[in-house]
Amino acid sequence: MIHYHDTEWGVPLHNDQKLFEFIVLDGFQAGLSWRTILHKRENFRRALAGFEVNQVANFGEIEINSLLANAGIIRNRAKIQATINNAARFLEVQQEFGSFDRYIWQFTAGKTIVNHWQKLSELPDKSLEAEAMSADLIRRGFRFVGPKICYAFMQAAGMVNDHLVSCFRWQELPD
Repeated sequence: MIHYHDTEWGVPLHNDQKLFEFIVLDGFQAGLSWRTILHKRENFRRALAGFEVNQVANFGEIEINSLLANAGIIRNRAKIQATINNAARFLEVQQEFGSFDRYIWQFTAGKTIVNHWQKLSELPDKSLEAEAMSADLIRRGFRFVGPKICYAFMQAAGMVNDHLVSCFRWQELPD
């Protein structure tokens, strides 16, 4: 958790493959702790073809059954099916916008929203931007992308800087 916090969380991300990875992992996190997801991250990477969106979009019943039998990941049929569906929707967004990055960052006008939280209790679990993102993703057919999941995604992908102002990362990250 410390390594993830110190090196990844909140760093502005513009790589479509990594953005796909984060949207997948945040979807699997629904109802679970982020610690659980991070501990299974490498297993997810192996099980989901290195988060290669083109491959995941083509998963069928054989791959679904293999994933359901894989004790190294979260074996939830609805989340697995949503991941495959979301991969296909992700490709549609890439085709329409040229990249998922170009599409997703429009919800923050292409910039990181820098918050100035003093205490962990101040951190919200969603925002107006996350609600707009969620509504648009759902309209496009994505699943497991509610406002709380979208906000967690925005935090992970550096679309919002929710490090506390007392945290060394808050000042280090670009705004």
